[in-house]
Amino acid sequence: MTISQAQSRSSYAGMSGPAAITAFTIIALAAMLPVLLSKYQIGLATEVLIFGMLAMSIDVLAGFAGRTSLGHGAIFGVSGYVVVYATAQLGLQPPVAFALGVAAATLVAAVFALLAVRTSGVYFLLLTLALGMIVWGICLRWTQVTGGENGMRGDVRPAWLLTHAAFYWAVLAGAVAVSYTLWRFVRSPFGLTLRGIRDSESRMRSLGYNVSVHLFIGFTVSGAFAGVAGALYAMFNNFVSPSTVALAQSVEGVLMMIAGGVGTLFGGFVGAAAIIMLENVVSAHTERWPMVLGITFILIMIFAPEGIVGKLRVILARRLR
Repeated sequence: MTISQAQSRSSYAGMSGPAAITAFTIIALAAMLPVLLSKYQIGLATEVLIFGMLAMSIDVLAGFAGRTSLGHGAIFGVSGYVVVYATAQLGLQPPVAFALGVAAATLVAAVFALLAVRTSGVYFLLLTLALGMIVWGICLRWTQVTGGENGMRGDVRPAWLLTHAAFYWAVLAGAVAVSYTLWRFVRSPFGLTLRGIRDSESRMRSLGYNVSVHLFIGFTVSGAFAGVAGALYAMFNNFVSPSTVALAQSVEGVLMMIAGGVGTLFGGFVGAAAIIMLENVVSAHTERWPMVLGITFILIMIFAPEGIVGKLRVILARRLR
């Protein structure tokens, strides 16, 4: 048996044996949660998965291309608006509305990318923030379509996903598919090119790479998966409002990414779990829960600037040495 055959036998879906076992174990444990948790807790777990996907989509740009976006919350919300509008106003079936929501998010991400990819650093950050604010203003003022401040409500979920457990399992399946797809994306030759752009944009240009095109594609793909999260969030709430596309949505996604670990990809789920659980636990005991969250972020930045997953990787590497 050759070395290549041994490697192929010890790997599954592109992952090494131990990594595949770890991934399947985590998925199996996550699938068991509806059996162990209350309906409220299942709702929180569902929200963690949805916002984990949003944080992961932001990490594709921030961690692998060196571009942090404050417009992904708007892309996320646009998908939700389209899903609710398509079901409540147009009477379309949920699967069709879901597909339209993701398509709309991808289109908005492509427009954002055309305007933003030639900038970097704080200019990219501010430009995506401004584009997100434009979307928020449209959703707030275009009352005939969006409902303005009152938002829109509709029965978005199909009948077979009405129970908390069924919807959680559907979102978990979506999260697994999104995670695997993005993992393969960032490990592909295209993903390695994005890392090269992050490390030295001028060097990649000198090697003949079209940096703007690569960033455009990376931004659009990232926005498409933010749209998947937004469509699932609309199905989760059966409601959208201007707060769904507000700056706070983007900031929360970025904070989840940072808390989990920039460039770790799967750290988005850890950051989402940490923030959502902390919000719910602390807010149940004090009205000053934002202050507690702020202190927590400061402590993370001081003692674990690489994020929770990044810090665990460092500790594990030291022990293995």
